[in-house]
Amino acid sequence: MTAEPPVLRVENLGHRFAGARDGHWAVHGASLELHAGEVVAIVGESGSGKSTLLNCIAGRMTPTQGRVLYRRRDAVEIDVHAVSERERRILARTEWGFVEQQAHEGLRMNVSAGANVGERLMGSGERRYATLRDTATRWLARVDLDPRRLDDSPREFSGGMRQRLQIARNLVTRPRLVLMDEPTSGLDVSVQARLLDLIRLLVGRLHLSAIIVTHDLGVARLLSQRTLVMQQGLVVEQGLTDRVLDDPRHPYTQLLVSSVVPA
Repeated sequence: MTAEPPVLRVENLGHRFAGARDGHWAVHGASLELHAGEVVAIVGESGSGKSTLLNCIAGRMTPTQGRVLYRRRDAVEIDVHAVSERERRILARTEWGFVEQQAHEGLRMNVSAGANVGERLMGSGERRYATLRDTATRWLARVDLDPRRLDDSPREFSGGMRQRLQIARNLVTRPRLVLMDEPTSGLDVSVQARLLDLIRLLVGRLHLSAIIVTHDLGVARLLSQRTLVMQQGLVVEQGLTDRVLDDPRHPYTQLLVSSVVPA
């Protein structure tokens, strides 16, 4: 592993929903590190706590315990949940990206495709119309969308096209950290394959650090260097993806792996 300090450190993170009975934790005692250019997958069945963990890392949910430490571009490490809401918003539109499971939740559906990409650029300080439009045009092409559809509404796009537009919207500001919540869920197999190829290409070219939540072990194998396995709010196994998936140690991981039907 690189000698550089990690981009992200999650320490003993836990989250318990208000009113939870019997002291139930949605996430309990989760820890991980993420380095520059590294992709980590968080896998597990529905209800395992993986999306709750992702939302706590993103600052969208407040953990009951633990810390999320992020090293900014200026090399200053901050506690995501100790800084102001204003600083979190600035980071979210400059240094971070968040790809929603449902693309319409990560897009503004009442403005054009180009405006969706340009709005993110405006949030980082760009104001020149020509630059906004030219950059949006280039990014549409980069995510395999027809640049001639720059002025079309996302409502006119298919699910796969919306997801690619959401990726363009997130990556246009060259974030250091991208968080993805089931980015291929609900898409046809052929569309999933195309989207995964795109994500792998862009993550590699832009040297992004990324965390991808998925229930699909094939997605974890294709995209990630390391994998965390969650069960009932606990990280029950983690390690290099090939090791975790080819030689699982925990009974739950073994069950997950054995349940995958070979293509």
